[in-house]
Amino acid sequence: MLIGIDASRANRSHRSGTEWYSYYLIKRLAILDKKNQYILYTDKPLKDGLLDLNINKGVGDREPEVKFDKDGFQIIKSPHNNFKGKVLNWPLDFFWTLGRLSLEMIFNKPDVLFVPAHGLPLFFPQKTITTIHDVAFERDSLLYRVDDIGPDRKVYKDLLSLLIKILTLGSYGANSMDYLKWSTRFSLKNAKKIITVSNFTKSEILKIYGKFEDKIKVIHNGYNEALYKNILNKEKMEEVLDKYGLEKPYVLYVGLLEKKKNTPLLINAFALVKEGRPDMKHKLALIGDASFGYDEVNYMVDEFGLESEVIMTGWVEESDLPCIFTGATAFVFPSKYEGFGIPVIQAMACGVPVVISDIPVLREVAGEAALYFDPNDKNDMARAITEIIGNSDLRERLVELGRKRVKEFSWEKCAEETLSEINEM
Repeated sequence: MLIGIDASRANRSHRSGTEWYSYYLIKRLAILDKKNQYILYTDKPLKDGLLDLNINKGVGDREPEVKFDKDGFQIIKSPHNNFKGKVLNWPLDFFWTLGRLSLEMIFNKPDVLFVPAHGLPLFFPQKTITTIHDVAFERDSLLYRVDDIGPDRKVYKDLLSLLIKILTLGSYGANSMDYLKWSTRFSLKNAKKIITVSNFTKSEILKIYGKFEDKIKVIHNGYNEALYKNILNKEKMEEVLDKYGLEKPYVLYVGLLEKKKNTPLLINAFALVKEGRPDMKHKLALIGDASFGYDEVNYMVDEFGLESEVIMTGWVEESDLPCIFTGATAFVFPSKYEGFGIPVIQAMACGVPVVISDIPVLREVAGEAALYFDPNDKNDMARAITEIIGNSDLRERLVELGRKRVKEFSWEKCAEETLSEINEM
């Protein structure tokens, strides 16, 4: 069986949740599946670990050269030699999935198409499976920036928007929010199977869209257990911390700096922590790229005079994250809405106590292995951060519970269950 995978998200240089899901699922499928053949569809040549899918490839190993075979497929190293890449060039900076991937599905469709992020092409094989990570945009659109989609010139952008409005009978325009809403409904309706990464996301889909239960399968995310572990090499840890200007003690957040992740309120809560405990030496380390709401993060830092207390490193290499996790007193995750929350299990795997939002999906992921707070209440968030810093017995108990809890999640398990769903098609 020939399985096509949209690898465009996995191929991004700065990966976050959905991108890491796509990346590690591809890597694990390459180890597991000796039987099927795979094509990875991308908009740009594969790179950053996707040229060599062998599990034993070490961090820092030399990346293979970009090469193509006589038929134009990108050459990929894989354990069973059953993977190849196909770069689908497209002249526009938008609608690659709806345009170029659709053309590929018309003329050269695989037996099964797997799209790890929910936007399906307009044309697709009968056996198509996709993953819907969350539907937060249906619950609170204010958590998202709305960007226009289309050419740079306004006249062409307006024409595209008018065309889309005509084609959708006025229901949608050419912007990122409308695309999210349309593509999710299109995927739910047309994919033969839907994967969701949590029971919470499945329940949200059923509440909002009212059907599709028969085609939804819940498969939890995982983490890289070979990478995320407690780092005992103190010299290596200090080297990594110095690299990013970090110094213990610190409380850690990992994720995009944005409204959806609630980082502005985290700054406010941390200011309350410092106000209540002026003797406390902990700083707040924010690891991740700036996103929608980052201006507010900077404003809050300035407003509360926390320039020397909040360290923002930007995006960091994944190979450095275990050292950064291990060095933290605690990991805080204040997100308003999640589909899963991969950094929570990464922190637990590194032996770090977690203090997180009391929202259903994080209860599903962390269970009793976390200290919870109300993500809409800065005082409750500050209370939880203060408690986790000041209570060593609590930290030790949560670390032990976290070590047990994290055993329930792995990319291997995720890939096995996903492959099972693909094979059943």
